[in-house]
Amino acid sequence: MACSEAAGWHVYLLRCGDGSLYCGVTNDLDARLAAHNAGRGARYTRSRLPVALAWSEPCADRSAAQKREAAIKKLDRPAKLRLLGASAT
Repeated sequence: MACSEAAGWHVYLLRCGDGSLYCGVTNDLDARLAAHNAGRGARYTRSRLPVALAWSEPCADRSAAQKREAAIKKLDRPAKLRLLGASAT
């Protein structure tokens, strides 16, 4: 899609403590993951700790990352799991 290896931005999927998946974008993946696990991330993840990075994809810029995020959020759970390379659970 619009994402490439030359990147400052990432679109990512987190696996939450309750088994659900969360999709987001960031320009600092390590700091964003730490914020989620510290309860300072998205409201969705705050009650589903801990979270673990399941997948990320570098993107050329913020716009490309947000477009990719929107496309991923439209996928159903089995399609997201295929993106992760995992089987549907």
